[in-house]
Amino acid sequence: MDTKTAVAALGALAQETRLDIFRQLVRAGPAGLPVGAIAAQLGVEANGRLSFHLKELVGAGLATSSQSGRFVYYAANYPAMNALLAHLTEACCAGEPCGAPPPLCIPSPTANDHEARDA
Repeated sequence: MDTKTAVAALGALAQETRLDIFRQLVRAGPAGLPVGAIAAQLGVEANGRLSFHLKELVGAGLATSSQSGRFVYYAANYPAMNALLAHLTEACCAGEPCGAPPPLCIPSPTANDHEARDA
């Protein structure tokens, strides 16, 4: 990951609501969450402000969106998250051992069939 991409990702996460959303998406797994579920978990309305935050995460490459019927799902971009973590810990501790590297997040396979969940 280059520095410019890392700065964009960190900038997107440097806002409380977006960080909360991103953490929800990471926990949700590869199937992601519909906007309504994200709003409910945050205790906010699914409105333009929430859409703005989601768009910022997608624009920074940390999340993806997909439409399934009338629902829009957002999911964490795990490869981008792992690349950011690797960029931050690259050449850690001046080349000296400093503990185990952070574990990579490899989400377990889950059903990506949003229509089945929407039914």
